[in-house]
Amino acid sequence: MDGLPDWMCPPREEGWFAEDLDQLIDAPRHTELIDGALVFRMFPQRLWHNRVRTDLARAVDDQAPDGVDVVQGMTIRLDARNRPEADIIVTSAPFDPDQTWFEPGDVPLVAEVVSRESAFRDRTVKLRKYAAARIQHYWLVDDGAVGPVVHVYELDEPSKAYVATGIFRDSLNVTVPFEIDIDLAELIPRQ
Repeated sequence: MDGLPDWMCPPREEGWFAEDLDQLIDAPRHTELIDGALVFRMFPQRLWHNRVRTDLARAVDDQAPDGVDVVQGMTIRLDARNRPEADIIVTSAPFDPDQTWFEPGDVPLVAEVVSRESAFRDRTVKLRKYAAARIQHYWLVDDGAVGPVVHVYELDEPSKAYVATGIFRDSLNVTVPFEIDIDLAELIPRQ
């Protein structure tokens, strides 16, 4: 650990806990906690990722019912040792200007826009962890050959695992957690 900044040293032998993230003021933006370990975004974000994330969040927000908010780049406190940052969070939590994370019970939908750097975490680790925390809906957005491809999952309560309910390439039309109809071609980055 010699040569590392002090803030990178875990505060205890067991590693990091969810509440520790708020104390890491020198940590890079987009630091998340997975199984008690800090995870940093190591590569610059592609413009495609940024544009699709922003436009998808805006489209979902435009169709969200009253009392539902759509936010980007915040964390969800899944348990004491897991606080991942999601690309898009749909939440029914009351507005708190000082809030830095959400409870899973206030999050009916999480969407991750897959990047090269986060692909494994998004497709496996986060998929399992969000399901175990009982977040009802999970979307994975991939960079398809001609535009975004949205993989939609819904929580199967008995197994506490996600089941795929659709793969959407041209338009995304779902009725849960609320009615959403999005022309995916509009999410393609503008030239």
